[in-house]
Amino acid sequence: MSLADLRDRYLEAQLAGDRREAMRIVVDEGLASGIEVIDLQTRVIQSAQNEIGRLWQQNRVTIAQEHMASAISQLVLATLFERATPAKPLGKKLVLACVDGELHDLPARIVADVLDLVGFDVRYLGASVPHDDLVSLIRQERPDVIGLSVTMSFNVPSLRTAVERVRQVTQTPIFIGGHATHWSVNLAFELDVEGAGTEPREIIATAKRLVGLAP
Repeated sequence: MSLADLRDRYLEAQLAGDRREAMRIVVDEGLASGIEVIDLQTRVIQSAQNEIGRLWQQNRVTIAQEHMASAISQLVLATLFERATPAKPLGKKLVLACVDGELHDLPARIVADVLDLVGFDVRYLGASVPHDDLVSLIRQERPDVIGLSVTMSFNVPSLRTAVERVRQVTQTPIFIGGHATHWSVNLAFELDVEGAGTEPREIIATAKRLVGLAP
């Protein structure tokens, strides 16, 4: 059983709207066969979601179908998270949020789950977090590292504002992620943040580095 095969069959189940079959493929086949949770999260679910996004850009699926597929992935991710065995706590708190206006929260959700399972104490805020509320929660939680996610390029100005607002209240290390940061390779340098990444394993290494832990 290959990850590519699981991904293709999972994608078919998503497009058919078959939640139970999607769950069976990932959990009953993938997880039960010993495949690592992070590979199921990234190389099956995230990869399938990326393909859904590509199909939507080509007008081969509707917004309703894209939403249906994403809802299935949220369900399967929750089940994987529940069944996974977390690593020993690292003693480091992390706040992760999609910037104000960014509604594509699934990539950030995957990163939040992955970071939690490797030992971070994660506060995941979800989609489109207003700048004032983000700053307020950061003041309250006093995290060791902050992650900001942006998928759509038109939300990059919101990312800039979020970084500026956070910097007004703390010098806590910030990393950025999401497809929009991949499209703008110099964005981390321009924003003067401490890290960037689009792949969960890369982000794990970045987050650990920023809190003084070996990758």
